[in-house]
Amino acid sequence: MKKKILMLGLALISIACNAEKKETEVRLSINQQAPIDQSVDRSKKATIQIALLLDTSNSMDGLINQAKSQLWDVVNKMTSAHCNDQQAGLEIALYEYGNSGLSEKDDYIRQVLPFSTDLDMLSKELFALRTNGGDEYCGAVIDNSIKKLEWRDGKQDLKMIFIAGNEGFTQGTISFKESIIDAQKKDITVNTIFCGEYQTGINLKWKEGASLGNGEYTNIDANKRTVYVATPYDDKILELNNQLNSTYIAYGDYGNQKQKLQIEMDVEAMVVSEEVQVKRSVAKSSSNYQNASWDLVDNAGDDKLLKKIIKENKSTLPDSLKNKSVDEVAAFAKAELKTRKQLQNQIAGLNIKREKYISEQNMTEGNGLETAIFKVIQKQAEKKSYTWK
Repeated sequence: MKKKILMLGLALISIACNAEKKETEVRLSINQQAPIDQSVDRSKKATIQIALLLDTSNSMDGLINQAKSQLWDVVNKMTSAHCNDQQAGLEIALYEYGNSGLSEKDDYIRQVLPFSTDLDMLSKELFALRTNGGDEYCGAVIDNSIKKLEWRDGKQDLKMIFIAGNEGFTQGTISFKESIIDAQKKDITVNTIFCGEYQTGINLKWKEGASLGNGEYTNIDANKRTVYVATPYDDKILELNNQLNSTYIAYGDYGNQKQKLQIEMDVEAMVVSEEVQVKRSVAKSSSNYQNASWDLVDNAGDDKLLKKIIKENKSTLPDSLKNKSVDEVAAFAKAELKTRKQLQNQIAGLNIKREKYISEQNMTEGNGLETAIFKVIQKQAEKKSYTWK
């Protein structure tokens, strides 16, 4: 495993050495994100929006660790979500609350990331979360997420809040009941995840919050260690992932930084465990992993758009492409797209075998964050005629 981390580290150094120095931190808003599927108008595409509100007070290290390690499980399962025979979009927002390092005047709440399709940035922000003692104001963080996030208004959009923590649901000056009434007006379901005993969560009003929010109440063992299962297909998936990384062509002011971040998140995942990096690699082979805002190849399916981007960003392209014509760069990007699709298909095929292998080991479903979230999403999605293919 150390050898694999070293290889990723060398790739990271290579990108860093070739990148132009940029002092501006990469924090793109949702308005700057590229659509998941460029062939579909995202205003009309059914989308699953998940606002994840995590308690980052002192006792929640286990919850944060689960979020880091299980993010890619959720993303991979969302890949099969369809509405009206069309693959659904996925946007995830992240909040932290209950951390004494946050501002008291803001009720110890921070919007870490608005609704975004940028999975690398989401991963980065999850890994950056740190716990610190504080007061957990559930009503306030729900209220903030309802009012500050850009919620969609399509009839078939699935809009969900998942709030996880282990203290009383009634703390703070903003009533959770009033906040949830506002959620109902926007067709947002509020789901609660209590980190502790089931009955304790009921006593602390977590179940009442979910009931009022037309959502689901569940409990998890936040401190339970995730069981990882090595398979005969892992090494090949990781090898293909490294090849996949080489198909990206950065462009624009933030392109080099974003490409560097991609490798950094590979390293972070590998540090957690090899299986987490395998799951991330699988996610990177799916349609939910799109980087058209900085990668030429993700735009190569639209010839007109691709050439427009090349013309406008010629000076920011890799040195090997700067002196080539627009048509030559476009042809190269299209060739890389073909290679990428082949690699993605290979990873997807290996993952089918991998999941079958894990299933044959008689691994039982865990009582963790990923299981709790996906069960709820699947149940609520069926109410809006979503299917899982």
